[in-house]
Amino acid sequence: MQEPLFIQPVLQEKIWGGTKLRDIYGYDIPSEHTGECWAISAHPDGTGAVENGTYAGTKLDVLYVEHPELFENPTSPVFPLLTKIIDAAEALSVQVHPDDAYGLKHEGELGKTECWYIIDADEDAEIIYGHNAHTKEQFSEMIAEGNWEGLLRHVKVKKGDFFFVPSGTIHAIGGGITILETQQSSNTTYRVYDFDRKDDQGNTRDLHIQQSIDVSMIPHKDPSNHFETKAGSSSNEPASFVCF
Repeated sequence: MQEPLFIQPVLQEKIWGGTKLRDIYGYDIPSEHTGECWAISAHPDGTGAVENGTYAGTKLDVLYVEHPELFENPTSPVFPLLTKIIDAAEALSVQVHPDDAYGLKHEGELGKTECWYIIDADEDAEIIYGHNAHTKEQFSEMIAEGNWEGLLRHVKVKKGDFFFVPSGTIHAIGGGITILETQQSSNTTYRVYDFDRKDDQGNTRDLHIQQSIDVSMIPHKDPSNHFETKAGSSSNEPASFVCF
């Protein structure tokens, strides 16, 4: 097969979303609070379909199973990645994702390791990335006390920044940030804190305190990223960029 596959995006409404996916990227958004474009997704909560060519109309999850040769005959039983554009008009919840073992056991799906490329950010925009607790007991106590300023680490961000967010990392995308996120194909999120905000019906969103305590990396450790550029083996093969 020589033709590229173009996948229909799936747009997701979020309490913290805005309109940049329409205003900047031209998507037909479902509301003024659209937070995520699932640009390439085979996840059951939002599966894209092929838009062109031989397989037009075929859902990506079906294509992955029925035509593994298109994906170099992978070993993963499900399409492993989900790529998003995130418009955080307001801050997302403070949250954490499980690893694969916990996710498969308790949620029936993969855990979630992800990475963020900051497409754009307001001046003085920031993310929450990690925490200051040294033990699980201290982590639990600071949550119970609502000591969010003492617990959470705030990091200023700017356009072009990159962050690796392994499973177990306490994190939150701040308001005024647009992100390209590549993650494992999972929709499991454990909320630790949601700024006490309420939806249009006056309801707060569910928190998942015990699960968050179970899966969080304690103490937090920033990942040690190493970057390497490798030249192609021939003049026709492009160089590859690797982060590990």
